[in-house]
Amino acid sequence: MAIRTISAAELHRKMDSGESLFILDVRNPEEYQDWQIEGKQLQSINIPYFDFLDDNDALYADLPKDTEIITVCAKGGSAQMVAELLDQRGYDVSVLEGGMLAWSQFYVPVTIVDDDNLKLIQFNRLAKGCLSYMVISDGKALVVDPSRHVDEYVRVAEQEGAQIEHIMDTHLHADHITGGPELAQKTGATYYISASEMQGSDRPYEPLEKHSVIQFGHVNVKVLAIPTPGHTPGSMSFLVNDQFLLSGDTIFVGGLGRPDLGGKAREWAQALYDTVFRTIAQLSDDVLVLPAHYADIQEINAAGYVGETLGEIRRKNEIMRTEDRETFTETVANSVGATPPNYEDIVSINRGVLSVSPEKATELEIGPNRCAIHHT
Repeated sequence: MAIRTISAAELHRKMDSGESLFILDVRNPEEYQDWQIEGKQLQSINIPYFDFLDDNDALYADLPKDTEIITVCAKGGSAQMVAELLDQRGYDVSVLEGGMLAWSQFYVPVTIVDDDNLKLIQFNRLAKGCLSYMVISDGKALVVDPSRHVDEYVRVAEQEGAQIEHIMDTHLHADHITGGPELAQKTGATYYISASEMQGSDRPYEPLEKHSVIQFGHVNVKVLAIPTPGHTPGSMSFLVNDQFLLSGDTIFVGGLGRPDLGGKAREWAQALYDTVFRTIAQLSDDVLVLPAHYADIQEINAAGYVGETLGEIRRKNEIMRTEDRETFTETVANSVGATPPNYEDIVSINRGVLSVSPEKATELEIGPNRCAIHHT
């Protein structure tokens, strides 16, 4: 009998329903520790596929007989082999179709608000912890921080009966390849990014520095570009209708953007201080912060999206209250973690000075995001 397969979408539906799931990840331990499928009701263990080749009975001791086991590997092949061995022993087993490769390319759109003025949708690329946004008003749409699988945004815009007219990147991303230029080419929209992020690039774009307000739709949805350097020198945040701050990698639900990827950790941490205590300080507590990344599945709230009011972030996040400049700078500059893999190549691709095949792009993006520093 053929082993059942489960798609990334089906796996997510099971996770979203609150169903308890058991994942058997058969990749190498290093790969598993670096990056794995996470869920609030999900149990995951790692037994490398090559261990099963010895047909050791002890390997099966921790595997449940009364629960479906979903086997996972990089692309699906090794998981299929292990699933066949489990099936022979009477386990209820299925295989994640396409493995972590398929999971890395799966997006979940969640509507945050839908009123007379606008509809705001968050796209969650679960495997990467990458978040992007679509703002729709009067049949026109703005997309912020799109990932490279641009058909996801085209499909939703078509469903909403909206034409994508504006595309913005909050900054030059280091952990994933932007879909901004390709989406602009496909839809005829204008692609915006800070000019200071694109030095040495001949890629077509509209400098955000030229625009204090970008309006679209009859209701005059305002998108205000706020310079928020620190993560990168040209980072921008976008304040939509004075209610929603699309904060890029500047402010997260649980921390701040890391300032070290340009090799100037202290200098950029100083800029981040000014962002927090001069620029962001002017915004009210009830502004909803919607970041470009998250690092923990627990940051997805009960409504299904990642976001928190600025007041709650200030209350929970000690670094947002650390007004001593030197203490802030030292804390932020010394709180960096592992460097995002392949970030130099990804930055070059996003600047338009390096071109790679879709297969190579997929390879470069494999792995988690590492753009946040946590201070909660």
